[in-house]
Amino acid sequence: MLRLLGNPRSVCDRIPRREILRIGGAGWMAGCLPALLHAAPVPPTGTPKAKSVIFLLLFGGPSQLETFDMKPDAPEKIRGPFRSIASRTPELRICEHLPKLAAISDKYRVVRTMSHSWNDHSGGAHYIQTGHRWHVPIGAGFSPTPNDWPSIGSVVEHQHQHQGDRSQQKLPSYMVIPNSLGRLQEQGQYPRPGEHAGWLGASYQPLTTRIDKRDLQDNPYWRACTDQELQFRIQGMAPQDGLTIGRWHQRSQLLDQLNRQRRALDQLDRQAPLDALRQRAMDLVTSPEVIQALDLSGEPAEMRDFYGRHLFGQSTLMARRLVQAGVRYVTVHYDCVDGYSWDSHQHSEDVRKHLLPTFDQSLSALLIDLDQRGLLDETLVIATGEMGRTPTANAQWGRDHWSTLFSAVFAGAGIPGGSCLGRSDADAAYPIDAPVSPEDLAATIYQALGIDPNLRLLNAENRPTPIVDGGRPIEALWS
Repeated sequence: MLRLLGNPRSVCDRIPRREILRIGGAGWMAGCLPALLHAAPVPPTGTPKAKSVIFLLLFGGPSQLETFDMKPDAPEKIRGPFRSIASRTPELRICEHLPKLAAISDKYRVVRTMSHSWNDHSGGAHYIQTGHRWHVPIGAGFSPTPNDWPSIGSVVEHQHQHQGDRSQQKLPSYMVIPNSLGRLQEQGQYPRPGEHAGWLGASYQPLTTRIDKRDLQDNPYWRACTDQELQFRIQGMAPQDGLTIGRWHQRSQLLDQLNRQRRALDQLDRQAPLDALRQRAMDLVTSPEVIQALDLSGEPAEMRDFYGRHLFGQSTLMARRLVQAGVRYVTVHYDCVDGYSWDSHQHSEDVRKHLLPTFDQSLSALLIDLDQRGLLDETLVIATGEMGRTPTANAQWGRDHWSTLFSAVFAGAGIPGGSCLGRSDADAAYPIDAPVSPEDLAATIYQALGIDPNLRLLNAENRPTPIVDGGRPIEALWS
């Protein structure tokens, strides 16, 4: 007897097709099939600089003035409560609460002039992850819609599925960890756009994991997590079924049962065989490669400690495992579980005590680990938020939304470290030169992966649609 999705069934039980749709998770199973099965032809791609991308999204908007664009000579109301320290990059004075990143600044490059005009979290998250402005006006909504632009990762997934033999693709090209953005905020009622496939279709959704919090007040990003908590279930698998990734890995008979069940379903329902979308989802959620990659128990305790036992550290370690296993695009969310976090309107105490230390530990560990394994040259690592913070702070050093200037860290894929790109004005309010838009960011990622930024894909109306509109790759990153 196998308990799947919370309902005990024998292998020979006839399972309704509606339940099959739930096995791989709603993200993989729902959607519009015409756009999925009649994809646009895939043109030749360029020579890639990177095999994979790890995209660390610090949702809420880290302050440029408290991280990588400090202004120690600015007036007190602007310069911030933290002092700057020297790094290994002569031109980079970095926050005192980022000492580990200061010590390895020769491994990354800071872009100080990220900029856009969408001063809103949901729209900003969509913009930074897709390279396109959101179709929902500010104030008119905050949740993903089927008409959203596809994420960069979904385009990568599309290209991967349409190049080569899909039957040989044991891992997805696009994964999101530890949760879909917004899932841990309060009761999960604020799902955010940007990571999804949108009009490109359900077949190109990310394979997304889920990690639960203990209660409504809990923030697993700010505390050590137990191994039991860090099971990285595949989103859509019912939590009450008890089938964690760790138990799947330990019980090899489960995979055999799932395969027998799938063959039995094909025999019992010959009039309605599993289509390509369902088959792909079944293959992924039962793949030994996926199960093994999502099992952290094989990592040495020293490595687990190196990244940090908090949720961001263990998710960043998981991202390394996934690209090492062959996943091409991994998004790691540092979500605002408490409703604020990086969105530091009220004060800067959480920034000092929790946010900067966990970010410092995890990103520095990732870059060192990738470098020591020989993976940094083939992995593009990007860490950024969807916006920055206002130059002028309140009395408690809280800062409000400010999308016209924020910073990003770029590393790997041949990018020379130890330098900065772009300059801001004296208040860290506006770029003086070399502004970088989300369109430029998307074009840069596509080109680094060998995907032509001028590529057009068929949208839901079968119209050729550009994956980037007006963006240019940041060639100066590699100079």
